[in-house]
Amino acid sequence: MAARAGSLVAAVLAHSGRLDKEHLGARVGRLSRRVEELKGEVCTMINKKYSEFLPSMQSAEDLVAQVEGLASNIDLLKAGIENEVQRDLNVAVAEFTELKQQLERDTLVLSVLKKLQEFDTTLKECNSALLEKQYVTAAQQLEKARSSLRSLEARRGFELKILKALGTELTVQTQNMIYHLGEEWQKLIVWKLPPSKGSSSLEAVVLSELHLHTVPPQDEDAAVPPLAAVLQALAVLGELHSKLKDFGQLLLQHILKPLISHPSLQPVPEEQPDVFILRFSSQELALDESSPMEVFDKIRLVFEVLHKYLLNVALEQPGGGRKEGRVTLAELLGELIWEELSDCLIHNCLVNSIPTNSSKLEQYKEVIESTEEFEKALKKMQFLKEDTTALLKYACNVDSHFANKKCQDVIMAARSLMTSEIHNTVKITPDSSVALPELPDPGSGDHLKMHRPSKLLQNGTVNLGAEGRLSPFTLCLPTCRISSSVQQLVELAYHTLLEATASTDLCCVQLFDCVRNIFQLFYEVVPTYHRENLQKLPQLAAIHHNNCMYLAHHLLTLGHQFRYRSTSVLSNGAATFVDLVPAFRRLGMECFLAQMRVQKGEILERLSSARNFSNMDDEENYCAAKKAIKQVLHQLRRLGTVWQDVLPVNVYCKAMGALLNTALAEIVTRIAALEDISAEDADRLYSLCRVMVEEGPQVFTPLLEEDKNKKYQEEVPVYVHKWMTFKELMIILQANLQEIVDQWADGKGPLAEEFSAAEVKSLIRALFQNTERRAAALARIK
Repeated sequence: MAARAGSLVAAVLAHSGRLDKEHLGARVGRLSRRVEELKGEVCTMINKKYSEFLPSMQSAEDLVAQVEGLASNIDLLKAGIENEVQRDLNVAVAEFTELKQQLERDTLVLSVLKKLQEFDTTLKECNSALLEKQYVTAAQQLEKARSSLRSLEARRGFELKILKALGTELTVQTQNMIYHLGEEWQKLIVWKLPPSKGSSSLEAVVLSELHLHTVPPQDEDAAVPPLAAVLQALAVLGELHSKLKDFGQLLLQHILKPLISHPSLQPVPEEQPDVFILRFSSQELALDESSPMEVFDKIRLVFEVLHKYLLNVALEQPGGGRKEGRVTLAELLGELIWEELSDCLIHNCLVNSIPTNSSKLEQYKEVIESTEEFEKALKKMQFLKEDTTALLKYACNVDSHFANKKCQDVIMAARSLMTSEIHNTVKITPDSSVALPELPDPGSGDHLKMHRPSKLLQNGTVNLGAEGRLSPFTLCLPTCRISSSVQQLVELAYHTLLEATASTDLCCVQLFDCVRNIFQLFYEVVPTYHRENLQKLPQLAAIHHNNCMYLAHHLLTLGHQFRYRSTSVLSNGAATFVDLVPAFRRLGMECFLAQMRVQKGEILERLSSARNFSNMDDEENYCAAKKAIKQVLHQLRRLGTVWQDVLPVNVYCKAMGALLNTALAEIVTRIAALEDISAEDADRLYSLCRVMVEEGPQVFTPLLEEDKNKKYQEEVPVYVHKWMTFKELMIILQANLQEIVDQWADGKGPLAEEFSAAEVKSLIRALFQNTERRAAALARIK
């Protein structure tokens, strides 16, 4: 059974093998046929495509042949232009340049000839006018001739030997004119003085006379030229000042000062048909001293007659800068002699009239009223300016005034100073001394022995014993400008406290409180009254900052200086102003910082119009960015000018550095945020940044002397924190990948000091295309 079963299995397996071979052969046959079919289809498709491509190829070859022909024609035309047309063009340009230079020379010669003709004409007209005694016209023609000569002398590279001769001729004509005018002046004003001209004794003054031949003539055809013509001609030639100065000195020496010094002397005016005479007489029974009222009456009489016959002449003042260009002779004379005359009146008249005790205060009011009337009369005659009140201020400054009235006057004066213009400034330097009252010696006492001040050594330093020495400028205010009104306010405070030290206890306390009220009033009034100007005008904000620091500087020691010079009421330490110092410092800083915020806002607003510094290859975007840069630099230059010589140097540099830093930081932020920067964009951005680097330091001009400003312009990186960042950005804009990697130096180079890795990578992605070299560079920035 087993053998049979094995044979059956072997037969089944043999049959199954035969069936598989037959099936496989059939499938291979079918696949072969299919492959042959596909080969036929591919060959058919290739033949079809080739037949379509062949005409296109032929057409392209024809076009290539045509282009080559056109290129050869273009080369021929180009060679012709370079050989013939360019040569003719160069000849034409050379001829045009030569003709242009010849025209310029001819134009220059013509202008010089016109000036010479004008000079000659004006001199002839001057001589004609001088012969006819038309002095004003002659003087004006001389000035025209001088202007023409200056114009000729100012031409550089064009020198004429005749100019020296013309200058000599002009000098001769001018001196001739001055000589004739001097003769006319001597005819109009005649001094008859005693032989001893230097003597001012009563006998010599009585013999002195002043003759004014300025009385209008009776007949109209008089040959004497009018006074106004002579004076106007002198003014045109610039000789009136010297003539008037000499006249003023003679007037002071022989008339005004003797009237003040000699009570018995009286002026005696006399008018004749063709001359006015001023003589003097002496009264035998006169007091030893004249009252101010009598002196004022005599001086006023002299000025009234002088004003009537001489000083009431209106003149055109060349380049005087006055309103409408006209000034009277009285104004000019007043400017020359009033200071000396007022000093004489004060020291020889008003000083003697000051009451010695408070019981005579009522009588002194008459002196004050008389002084006021005297000044009003002089102002009416235009001898004094409206704001000139030297005599009246002195007359009112009586130490015995009641405390309430004194405090009221002080507060009113202080308020007037606070509401005056801030921009009228004075310069404060560490070695400058303010015009403050000289404080008396503290005196002796137990408390003074405990608080003995340090003695100044010969070299100006303070001796601190074994500790060392301090510079005399250690605690001084730095050089800056403050309002003259603030300086006057501090002077007012010192004077008031000085008066308090010589007053009774009650008066001393009231005056001390008055001084505190002055500073508290300043703290409240000035920021409110000048608010609009302080917000709008950067210079006023800077001056106000200096004013507050100047006041704080004085408040530190103001009370201490008077502590042991005041009465026992204030000597216990209550007389102090130190508590006001922080408030004044804060007031000045807040005002200036507010102005800084305004300026920073304007800078950012101008940079916002730069269109984010993107797409600089577009001309419109580039122009907008360039305009924004120029506007920012102009703003910084304007601020540098208005703050120049105003702010202390360190404050000036910090302020300008902060503003320039704001601009640079904004530019860096905008450029670093760009996603795509082409090569042309990078070049144009670099040129814009270069403008900032070249012109930015030039805005640092804290001092008026240009050579001294170079030091601060070289120290720009100290005051501008983003300066090196900005310069590194410029390097990136012009550098290749390797240079940027070198600048990074594995995070230790100068580039890493200013930019983060993310910022550098962003700039690289914006500047360079995506290549393997860029990927390698980015991999090294980490």
